Amino acid sequence: MPEIDIAIDPEAATPPFEQLRDGLRERIASGRLRPGTKLPPVRALAASLGLAANTVARSYRELEADGFVETRGRGGTVVAPRLDAPARHQRMLELTREYVAAVDALGVDRADIPRYVDRI
Repeated sequence: MPEIDIAIDPEAATPPFEQLRDGLRERIASGRLRPGTKLPPVRALAASLGLAANTVARSYRELEADGFVETRGRGGTVVAPRLDAPARHQRMLELTREYVAAVDALGVDRADIPRYVDRI
């Protein structure tokens, strides 16, 4: 089981669950956490990072909803297999729809979207 070396800044404007979720997402996307890698149990990771178990559980739930991890009951949480091209394309469309809907709800002009994406 890998050691998760994500620094959580309790003073940051970004909530701890987002910091953890984003850190894990980046490690999965970059390949540092490979498909099939078992993540630490919620309570163990919470203790090692100084977080509440619910904070880690929320990060895992959001990563699972986005297809980055799978929860296998007593088998724990593992990095999900990489999606094949058609499944990846479908997931990108779903995420893009969600993003554009959120942008619309904020009243931001869609023409500004590329500028925000480029800043990331």
